[in-house]
Amino acid sequence: MAARRWALVIIGLLLLSFGAVFALQGDNVIGGSAVMSGNSTYIYVGGVLAVIGLVLIIAGVLSRSRASPSSTREGAAPPDAPRSSI
Repeated sequence: MAARRWALVIIGLLLLSFGAVFALQGDNVIGGSAVMSGNSTYIYVGGVLAVIGLVLIIAGVLSRSRASPSSTREGAAPPDAPRSSI
């Protein structure tokens, strides 16, 4: 499960960075592409990619912070349970 969470975060970071580059090239802030520079279509495409990336990052981070109650060993006492001295 941890690999899935990391994959979500990494893919989200990639999409967020690609989306930012697309949007900035579409807005002609970053040059370097004869096709993308100054083309407003890439502003919208970059924005969508960035939002999807942000959602994936949030999903990966939030799924990591949730601890499943079944992760404790079966038969083990919960941490707050009194221990017997048998």
